[in-house]
Amino acid sequence: MVGVLATVFLYLGACSIQKEGSTKVNDKPAEELTLYVVRHGKTMLNTTDRVQGWSDAVLTPEGEKVVMAAGKGLADVEFQSAYSSDSGRAIQTADLILAENNKKNVELKTDKRLREFNFGSYEGDLNHTMWQDIADDNGVTLEEFMKDMSPESFANSVAKLDKEKVEKGANWAAEDYKTITTRLTEGLNEIVKEESKKNGSGNVLITSHGLSIAALLDTLFDGFEVPEGGLKNSSVSIIKYKDGKYKLESVNDLSYVEKGQKEN
Repeated sequence: MVGVLATVFLYLGACSIQKEGSTKVNDKPAEELTLYVVRHGKTMLNTTDRVQGWSDAVLTPEGEKVVMAAGKGLADVEFQSAYSSDSGRAIQTADLILAENNKKNVELKTDKRLREFNFGSYEGDLNHTMWQDIADDNGVTLEEFMKDMSPESFANSVAKLDKEKVEKGANWAAEDYKTITTRLTEGLNEIVKEESKKNGSGNVLITSHGLSIAALLDTLFDGFEVPEGGLKNSSVSIIKYKDGKYKLESVNDLSYVEKGQKEN
């Protein structure tokens, strides 16, 4: 995940998920799923301000501590299932939350579609280097780029620059926004399909990454804006799914962390 820019981010099989405002008639009362989408805790590469997409790093000691506080704050939530990106930092985050939630018996399922953006040849580089390259390519100052950047423009800019730098077979090419949002929505919709079929309603934990969560919310909900400064490490965004549609209940919520910290 890009440290400072983390500033994220799932398709139905048998039916299509619609944005809020659409309706679907059922013969029986609709059951509701509540998806707790959590950004992973702070990592070593976040701390050193390095580009972190498909590359990975473990949580810092403080990062673990904050995730554990989030887990304590979520202790009253009865999770029936848990899903994570297959990146170690997201898995580590989910495991810590489930342990504090006393849900060690819940099997954590991983899905590579929930990964962070892939930044290609910029992976592991300094964030500043990547940002400056994008600003220069667009003929704007770094300050202008940071002010006007959206997840879509950012992803597409990185993908464009990476095409000129990537060596065939040496790395995975940086992803454009359509590629990213397609895999994310496919992953989320499959989770909803499985949980709806299995349980109908209940609470589901999903751990992913800052830009990916932001991109997912941007795709699902018209008018969504990334919070200033981006989604924080260990923040919770809650999505409700009912009667064939998604509803965004909260974004970038740190109250669970704060609640857990008070209990220590």
